[in-house]
Amino acid sequence: MNEFIIVNHFSDLDIGAQELVMKAREALAHAYAPYSNFMVGAAALLDDGSVITGMNQENAAYPSGLCAERVALFSAYALYPHVKILKVAVTAQKRGETELTPATCCGECRQVLLEFENRQQTPIEIIMQSQQYQWIKAPSALSLLPFAFTNASL
Repeated sequence: MNEFIIVNHFSDLDIGAQELVMKAREALAHAYAPYSNFMVGAAALLDDGSVITGMNQENAAYPSGLCAERVALFSAYALYPHVKILKVAVTAQKRGETELTPATCCGECRQVLLEFENRQQTPIEIIMQSQQYQWIKAPSALSLLPFAFTNASL
């Protein structure tokens, strides 16, 4: 299995990763997070060069909301069902703050990412910020969920 790439500064990411993170950061402006005040943005790079963004959508009737990653993934598949997803970047920010705050994909999003990998039969690189404010490039959802529940589990 490939190793994670961990860098200490945003500027240490490759240009493609930086651009995708910036798209995810732009999506933060459209997050609907009136309850948690924790805004999350995601951007998915497709193999045709398209970038689809998503942002978290909360709801007073918990758990009816949806994470940014899943909004981006489901939108990408709805708009481009035959185009593979290559990378997903995730960013977060607390309302009223100007700096990003660390956030990694939740378990549900990891599972959905894995399902997309299995469906398209190629890994999806995931870029996110650790609790130590380092940037992590995970080679695949499987690397984040090594004992995954898959169709083989059914």
